[in-house]
Amino acid sequence: MAPAADLRPTILTAWRTNCLVTAGLIEGLPATLWDGAMPGIVPRRTVRTMAAHLHNARSRWIRTLGTEFGIAAPPLVDLRRVTRRGLLAGLKRSGQGIEALLELGLASGGEIPAAKAYVWRNLPLDVGHVLAYFVAHEAHHRGQIVMVARQLGARLPRAVTDGLWQFAARARESAAGRSRISPGKARS
Repeated sequence: MAPAADLRPTILTAWRTNCLVTAGLIEGLPATLWDGAMPGIVPRRTVRTMAAHLHNARSRWIRTLGTEFGIAAPPLVDLRRVTRRGLLAGLKRSGQGIEALLELGLASGGEIPAAKAYVWRNLPLDVGHVLAYFVAHEAHHRGQIVMVARQLGARLPRAVTDGLWQFAARARESAAGRSRISPGKARS
């Protein structure tokens, strides 16, 4: 019988790739769209609040699953006031926190230990399911942001929409430990 494959590089690179795709969308949004609201939604959900939700959701999961095991959750951002630069910096920190959760799971036989704070119990804590959950959550909200842009008549630049699907390029960047996203270059 062949030894089990070490999935650590695959799992971590996949998460980093997802983080680069999310950050690329946030960085590439036209400034005029940042406060664009979903038509017909009350209370008002803007692109800013949806984007900030990504970081805050990560941070809450890190607090729930990781605090007991020494993983610090980054502070939440203000959904209505966070700047793009502040959000990109927060996403970088929360991305590292989720990565630390995945590493904890990998080091624990492929399963994140159940923390006392985890009372929902609807998410299996094996690293495959945890990774799939976070990637699906972010893809859902990335899609909402693209939809809002279209509904508001603000077509996103082609480089931004194409960037949502450039997983091979983002994976190469992830594997090399590079990030094309720089909070210092972000607008607003």
